[in-house]
Amino acid sequence: MASPVTHRSTAVPAGLTRGAMPALEALVPPETLPASVRAAVEAIAGAAGAWCPAPSPDGLRVAYVSDRSGLPRLEVAALDGRTPPAVLSAPGEEVISVSWSPDGAWVAYLVSPGGSICAELHAVRPDGTGHRVLAGHDPRATVFAGCWAGPHHYACSVASGSGPDADVVLVDVVTGELRTLASGGFLSVTAVSPDHRTVLARRGPRAFRHVVVIDVPTGLQRRVIRLDEPGGIASEDGRLTADGRAVHVRASLPGLPFTDRAGLVEVPVDADGVPSAGRRVLYRPEADLDGYAVRADGTVLALWNLDGVSELCLHRLADGELLRTVPLPERVLSGWALLPGQDALVAELSGPRSPRGLWRVPLDGSAAEPLACTPARPDPGLLVEPVLHEYVAPDGLRLSGWLYAPAGATAPNRTVVSFHGGPEGQTRPDWSPITQSIVAAGLTVFAPNVRGSGGFGRAFMTADDGPARAASFDDVRTTVDELVTAGIAAPGRVGAHGWSYGGYLTLVALTRWPELFAAGASLAGMSDLRTFFAGTEPWMAEASVTEYGDPVTDREMLAAISPMTSLDRLTAPVLLAHGDRDTNVPVAESVQAHHALQARGACSDLLLFPGEGHAIVGREALVELGQRLAAWFDRWL
Repeated sequence: MASPVTHRSTAVPAGLTRGAMPALEALVPPETLPASVRAAVEAIAGAAGAWCPAPSPDGLRVAYVSDRSGLPRLEVAALDGRTPPAVLSAPGEEVISVSWSPDGAWVAYLVSPGGSICAELHAVRPDGTGHRVLAGHDPRATVFAGCWAGPHHYACSVASGSGPDADVVLVDVVTGELRTLASGGFLSVTAVSPDHRTVLARRGPRAFRHVVVIDVPTGLQRRVIRLDEPGGIASEDGRLTADGRAVHVRASLPGLPFTDRAGLVEVPVDADGVPSAGRRVLYRPEADLDGYAVRADGTVLALWNLDGVSELCLHRLADGELLRTVPLPERVLSGWALLPGQDALVAELSGPRSPRGLWRVPLDGSAAEPLACTPARPDPGLLVEPVLHEYVAPDGLRLSGWLYAPAGATAPNRTVVSFHGGPEGQTRPDWSPITQSIVAAGLTVFAPNVRGSGGFGRAFMTADDGPARAASFDDVRTTVDELVTAGIAAPGRVGAHGWSYGGYLTLVALTRWPELFAAGASLAGMSDLRTFFAGTEPWMAEASVTEYGDPVTDREMLAAISPMTSLDRLTAPVLLAHGDRDTNVPVAESVQAHHALQARGACSDLLLFPGEGHAIVGREALVELGQRLAAWFDRWL
């Protein structure tokens, strides 16, 4: 990726004296950091990883994504490590995900063209021949990952870009033929029957998604689970049993004994595809089910999320009894696949000191082993291990976050509050190069999970929806008060940072509580929810209505909670960073905020990354961003 384009500002915010804010150019160059810190950040932010494992049907090889070359590419490697990994994607292709066909003849993968969120579907032979682009050729269209539906058929959903809907499409990777299986509504494929007559797909807006059974010949759609209560249900994915007589669904079911945690439900389906009442298979009141795999021996492998830490457990399918907890070498498991013919899986694991890497994890409880294709880790001495810090909001709601403190630092310390994206995302003790880069500069980082975050049940995740969003902002103040009261953060030396929704929440924090923050940085954040709805992809806008509000009927509310309407209250230096190819949160969101702040004489700067999209993925850009943020907060705090 090319080096970033920067716009400099030397203005001191109106109403502040030079004693209150040092008169220095807003953009702080990395050279202000000690050479040792710059080198540490380069090693941290430039560390490579491997993720999204897809083993071959014979269990001898694995396809995956790795950025060891400086950009996410498709690689294939032997599980025994006897041969070096082979890169199958073209040099300019930014790979998102990968899936190996059940006959072993093809590898399907999604590509983000030039950083855009509008993905294309590609396929290639495992030896690197036969490459083809199958769907998503139109620049405004996008493909959402699906599943294989036979040896050379891949089922996915495709949004044309002209509206909010996406169709379920069956792609013949040999001939290139595309056949529409279902239309109407936003449909994300989770399973297809062997005869292609039945499709399981997820539809609905964020936090209100549900799985439907689609009868392809008639087009009839039926909800797998129905709950006649306000708010309905939230079901994330479904799988057909081998005999087609039932569906397993990962779902949150408010109003039933399940509470609102995500668990596993088994729903019988008759010969006409009509689902009946289901039974609870797996449920834990203190954890969410992140993933599962039903095995032929009558067991189910369950991936639990307990306050962000992964637990992999083997349960009996008949009654849900815990049979075994599988030890994991790292704290977060974010992707995995069973190894054919083996009592093991290949897992994507990461931790605070470990970038994403691939491991062979035996299910009998013996020790896991890293795959040889996993890139080398950075020096663990450069990194810190976070601790979980819990606190309570004034209304009694339990909040928590991960606290990263530099080795040898004296508390209270200069502290950056780092908000995650989503807002349904979750801060977990996994690999965070930006967080570790800021800590390397001697600052403490606290990454909270305020209400609206995922991983704590559906009620917690929807607690900031629509009109409740303004009330949820109070968690920001609660968080800062907690850090100061607990002696973690030094008053007057607190900063805010976030990516995507976290960038938006950072701007909200800086404008609502200017007295609490001495500096801020927003990466790919929304500055005005009205212009976000107008500029984002149509399918994203449609899916976001339940989260933020309707861009037409709730326009006044959206204006009231948009930082752009309160920028006159901002007094802290703010850095706005954005990939110039971002079509999820359009780059105009940062540009318009910077221009408005400049017009007010505020201390702001704009950092644009050419060729990058919503996520900054190029190694040079990541290193640049890590050093800029570390220098920014080191200077202003």
